[in-house]
Amino acid sequence: MIKLQGVVKKYGLNLVLRGVDLQVRPGEFVTLVGSNGAGKSTLLRIVATLLRANAGEVRVGGWSLPAHADKVRQHIGLVSHQPLLYGDLTAAENLHFFARLYRLPDGEAQVAAALKTVGLAARQRDPVRTFSRGMYQRLTIARATLHEPDVLLLDEPYTGLDREASALLDDLLRRESDLGRTILMITHDLVHGLNLCDRIAILNRGKIAAELARDSMSPADFLAYYTEVTRNRHESGRNGH
Repeated sequence: MIKLQGVVKKYGLNLVLRGVDLQVRPGEFVTLVGSNGAGKSTLLRIVATLLRANAGEVRVGGWSLPAHADKVRQHIGLVSHQPLLYGDLTAAENLHFFARLYRLPDGEAQVAAALKTVGLAARQRDPVRTFSRGMYQRLTIARATLHEPDVLLLDEPYTGLDREASALLDDLLRRESDLGRTILMITHDLVHGLNLCDRIAILNRGKIAAELARDSMSPADFLAYYTEVTRNRHESGRNGH
């Protein structure tokens, strides 16, 4: 569903992605981890059609980017650092706005169903600016999945959430995965990311350093492995300089 081959992205002289190869199969949940500055958000923004790669092949759902960005956008849902919600509108008004943008045939019913799914039906008439961080994030998930996208892209969706809100988001993501969505998620919480996904990929120094199935090692072993992989890559980078 997502195919990246030899993807390069640079900003001026700063080379952020150095030839990324990554494939995500239809219905697969892949967690992408790595240190700050590894290029995770840049990679996700390229898949989301918000950035153009300088080189390499990018395909989503069989369509190449950036040539078919308009078609790809119809099939992706994005949860990023920008929630794309309007604080002075109610929860229902926000979703109705996006239902019209997506030209959903039964927008009224789909908005009602989305609000119920994320547990916000009782607050649908409240302005979004009155929402807690957890409620805000749940509405963001509802907005991103309203048009039933094939691919769900998430950039640090757990940031700022308390334990209860995180548990609710876990349930939402498991539901989306059970529905067959292809999910690519960035998180700094290595163990949490490992527990949710089918496969975890480590991005380091602009390249995929390793990929592992969730059940291939214990969380403790994975933490040790992650430290080893990222440390070795950093040391080889310094030695190369």
